[in-house]
Amino acid sequence: MSSENKMNESEIKALVTLLDDEDREVANLVESRLRTLGGSVIPFLEDHWQGNGPNPILQKKIDDLIHDLQYNTVIERLNEWKKNGHEDLLEGMWIVATYQYPDLDIDKLRQYINDMYFDAWLELREDMHPHDQIRVLNQIFFEKYRYLPNTKNFHSVANSMLNQVFDLKKGNPISLCVIYMLLAKRLGLPISGVNLPSLFILTYKTPQTQFYINIFNRGLIFSKVDISNYIKQMQLKPQDSFFQPCTNLDIVSRVLRNLIVSFEKVSDLERAKEVESILKAIS
Repeated sequence: MSSENKMNESEIKALVTLLDDEDREVANLVESRLRTLGGSVIPFLEDHWQGNGPNPILQKKIDDLIHDLQYNTVIERLNEWKKNGHEDLLEGMWIVATYQYPDLDIDKLRQYINDMYFDAWLELREDMHPHDQIRVLNQIFFEKYRYLPNTKNFHSVANSMLNQVFDLKKGNPISLCVIYMLLAKRLGLPISGVNLPSLFILTYKTPQTQFYINIFNRGLIFSKVDISNYIKQMQLKPQDSFFQPCTNLDIVSRVLRNLIVSFEKVSDLERAKEVESILKAIS
C-alpha cells in the first residue's frame, strides 16, 4: 500500500471520529465530506460503530450514513452495468441483491450456476431434440436441485434476491426463469426471457424453431398459439414483445418493479420509494 493510500485511510479515520463532534456544524460538514467519498468509507464507519459503545444517537447516524452510501453504490453499479451493455445478467441480479445484502460475493452466485452446469452438461448431448434438452434441464432444475415456485409467499422480498432464491430453492416466475436461463446460457442453449404481462416465461429460439417454457409450471413447453390465447384472456392487444426475447435490462427492471410491490405489501414505503429511485436511474 502506498503512503498516499495510508494517508487517505488515516484522514478517513480522523473524519469518522469527528462525526459526533459537539459542534454541530463540524459534525454536519464531516458527514457531507464522508458522503462525497462514497462506499469506500463504509468499513471505517462500521469499525467506528462497533468500537463506539452505547451511543444510540451516533449509532443511528452511522447506520443511516452506511445505508445511504450502500444505496448510492447500488445505483452507481447498475448505471455502470447498463452503460457497459448489460451483457452479464448475473451481475445485474447480484447488484439488485446487494441492496439488501451489501457484502454478497458475486463469485458465490457464479458457483451455484457452475454446480448446476456440470450436472446438466453430463446429461446433455448435441444431437438431442430441443424438447429433450428441456426435459434434461427440467430434471436437473426441478428434481435434482428441487426448485419450487414460491406460491405461499409470492410477494416476498426474498423472491427478488438471487442469493435467497439459491438458498431457499423457491422463487417467483422471473427469479426462477433467471436461474434456469443462466444455466441454459452456460450450456450454450438459445434460451432467453420473454416479458409477458403478469407472467415471465422463457423462449427457446433458433432460425428453425421457437417454442416457450413456463418455469413457474415446472418447465411446461407450449407454443405461440398458447401465448395468443393467454393475451386474449388478458384482454390485451398483441405486441411483438409478448412473443420475442427481452433484454437483460428489461429483466432487471422487472425485478426492481416486483421489489417495489414486495416492499409496499409489507408497508415498507421508504424502501419501496428507494427502489423506485433505483429503477428510475436505469430507465
